[in-house]
Amino acid sequence: MKDALTTFTRSRIFWPVVALVALLVANTLKTSSFLSVRVQDGHLFGALVDIARNSSPLLLVALGMTLVIATRGIDLSVGAVVAISGAVACSFIASSPDPASPVTVLTAVGIAVGLSLVLGVWNGFLVSVVGIQPIIATLVLMTAGRGIAMLITGGQITTVNSPPFKTIGSGFWLGLPVSVWIAGLVFVAVAVLTRRTALGMLLESVGINPSASRLAGVHARTLIWTAYALAATFAGIAGLMISSNVMAADANNAGLFIELDAILAVVIGGTSLAGGKFSLSGTLVGVLVIVTLTLTVTILGVPPSVTPLFKAVVVIAVCLLQSPVVRAKLAARRRPAVVAPVPAKVGA
Repeated sequence: MKDALTTFTRSRIFWPVVALVALLVANTLKTSSFLSVRVQDGHLFGALVDIARNSSPLLLVALGMTLVIATRGIDLSVGAVVAISGAVACSFIASSPDPASPVTVLTAVGIAVGLSLVLGVWNGFLVSVVGIQPIIATLVLMTAGRGIAMLITGGQITTVNSPPFKTIGSGFWLGLPVSVWIAGLVFVAVAVLTRRTALGMLLESVGINPSASRLAGVHARTLIWTAYALAATFAGIAGLMISSNVMAADANNAGLFIELDAILAVVIGGTSLAGGKFSLSGTLVGVLVIVTLTLTVTILGVPPSVTPLFKAVVVIAVCLLQSPVVRAKLAARRRPAVVAPVPAKVGA
């Protein structure tokens, strides 16, 4: 037990967990009922349930970002994919003669997710085949994606009235929000694929040394292509959650800056931007830290103009505590000083 605790305190996920616990304690001190969960009409309600629901879209985007970063890449276009996915789904449902039909909603979801997959394949093609730097390749879609979403919606906020579509972002199943179930299933599927098969090790090998992995027979191009395709697909599902939650597609604001929050969550979780080893559990904790921090700012009454600064201070503090230099200095302070023995005098 002691060895397990020592290993946990030395892991990169330790300080993010401490930050999450500190945020929960601060909220509880401010609002005594913060941790309470009540049952109403067979559904769970409470601040913790709200955190889980609001974390679902960001968790999906961050999972895809984790896989991409593991291959030594980056994807700045996921926010645009979120906007495109919501625009396609809402536009299809709004133009349908029967928006409330489950078949219509399933068709719209299939088209949106399929288009997101195509966009991810495009990003992967530019990076793995053409050889364009990931930040430049995805910047193309990041810039053009909002324009594509605006073309789809005709420059207007497209609203829909479809109860089956609303279920994706606001519905409940077995007491929990449907979005939490979707994000949880995707998380488990990615964890199984990357930790119970050789996929995770191959992704890490590509990120650590692409040339060596290629010489060892690893299909680096296929793996990188797959990572970008999955990242865009997950972003497309997140776009459906966001648009379903408000029952509208806003090409300008849907998924705005979500790529930055996803990158922050991955970094807070201990995954290095240099590629290689990654942590899915760390990404989950990073997402919870960011979402809880956003809620904390509101509860503590921090002015909206100061919110970005407050958020930046917390993120910087967590990242500094994860720094190898800072961790080494903290370990040196905890290590007991070694007193050199006094040599005996000759002839004494």
